[in-house]
Amino acid sequence: MARKRLIVGLGNPGPEYEATRHNVGFMVVDHLAETVGVAPLRRNLAASLADEASHRGRALVVAKPQTYMNRSGEAVRALTRRYGLTPDDLVVVYDDLALPLGAVRLRAKGGAGGHNGIQDIIDTLGTSAFPRIRVGIGSNFGRGQQVRYVLAPFDDDEAEARDEAVNFAAKAALSFVRDGLMTAMNRYNRKEPPGATKEKPASTASE
Repeated sequence: MARKRLIVGLGNPGPEYEATRHNVGFMVVDHLAETVGVAPLRRNLAASLADEASHRGRALVVAKPQTYMNRSGEAVRALTRRYGLTPDDLVVVYDDLALPLGAVRLRAKGGAGGHNGIQDIIDTLGTSAFPRIRVGIGSNFGRGQQVRYVLAPFDDDEAEARDEAVNFAAKAALSFVRDGLMTAMNRYNRKEPPGATKEKPASTASE
């Protein structure tokens, strides 16, 4: 029997953060939850808004931690313990300044790249070996403006690329559930989604 999968989107709770670039992980999970019929997420489970679902006969849990970004590890650990899962059963979806706006990349493991939410998960789980889906938000900001940039809403001219990336990343996450990580990587790392911009990447991500 296939193991349950856990899909966690990172973001900050509260209406003031809802539409910000830093919350693109939440956007992906909301879109995915709608696809599998459990939207909106309302159950309070393990410091998260979460629900259980199935996709083509595969069991999954969809979750948005409510601990704020820099304490994401607390919620992820609580969810894995609740469902008896390992880091291999998990995929974390989050924003990445080091990718052009609209680009989506899957990785099996890796460092935090300056992203405080991912760093907290690594520190809390004691491993960096967990799958993740990085959603590019670009790096169109001046010196010292990184925090303001990630905590601001997407510009109107970014909306199309954002929406296409959210849809693309949700499909990649469901491929992880259905087909496994390697197949999902082969399928969804081949190209950028339509509308992706060609910006010069930054070297770090955010909080």
